Amino acid sequence: MPESTQSGQETDVATALYARSGAAAYGVSAEQFAVILDDIVRKNFPRDSAQSPDDAANKHDVANKDVANKRGSFCTALRLEELALARACAAGNERAWQDFVSRYRQKLHNMALHITRDAAHAAELADSLFADLYGVNARDGVRNSKLVSYTGRGSLEGWLRTVMAQEFINRYRKQKRMVSLEEQTEEGVQFAAAVPAPLSTSDLRLEAATDEALAELSAEDRFTLASYYLDRRTLAEIAQTLGLHESSVSRRLDRLSTGLRKRILAGLRMRGMSHAQAAEALETDVRDIQLNLRARLMQDSGAKTFPGNKV
Repeated sequence: MPESTQSGQETDVATALYARSGAAAYGVSAEQFAVILDDIVRKNFPRDSAQSPDDAANKHDVANKDVANKRGSFCTALRLEELALARACAAGNERAWQDFVSRYRQKLHNMALHITRDAAHAAELADSLFADLYGVNARDGVRNSKLVSYTGRGSLEGWLRTVMAQEFINRYRKQKRMVSLEEQTEEGVQFAAAVPAPLSTSDLRLEAATDEALAELSAEDRFTLASYYLDRRTLAEIAQTLGLHESSVSRRLDRLSTGLRKRILAGLRMRGMSHAQAAEALETDVRDIQLNLRARLMQDSGAKTFPGNKV
């Protein structure tokens, strides 16, 4: 896909991708969109720097054709229209921003309400994220929009949901977790089971992959996740129980979250999903999964539960 020198076939593919994206409507040229795709492709298909010049020369023709095909397939699977919209918004295109507001403002507010369970806090969280997405915090006259991080590999709505959840977590971490989340948000525990919709085959594979990934964790890691995400205990409470510093617990949670995502993605790929399908499946609201997360997370960790935990 996008390279400094393209074959006629690659040029045709690039032209088709640009037409599909609708980027022209937002003032994004074919060349600018090609640069955006090129950046995304390079991050997902890094060159093998360890390969010797001789080896590179010998394998040049076959490798180039194979890589070009893979890159073309990769770009074709991207959410091109949503990518064009996001990047045009990040660049400050007013028409793009109007379309974004029309499509996602209410959805963002609903996401925030779903997370906070409080209308006032939801409005504050949604407005704060909107400011970050618009790029009001300019540096040296350059817009600094979070939307520039969207790569089109999953739905824009799913990406926004993830960014919203992370912003919510960051806000409480800045407060040094002096008060537990359950006291501040009352019913805002997202891991609590709601009445789920009937599961599809894809959902069943997600459930199995999630269960498998959680089963691989140590008892202490499962306890840490259950305490933080299910019981909404503070970092200080968890650290005291485990005999660790709060910063160590924070780093462990970050490591566990990253590791679980990788394990679940791998599990979904093993169950026949493409990478794009697996990434999309991970955007599923955890309440739509019928897996008993509490039972799995608390397995073998009963000796370390907090008083009053409802296991």
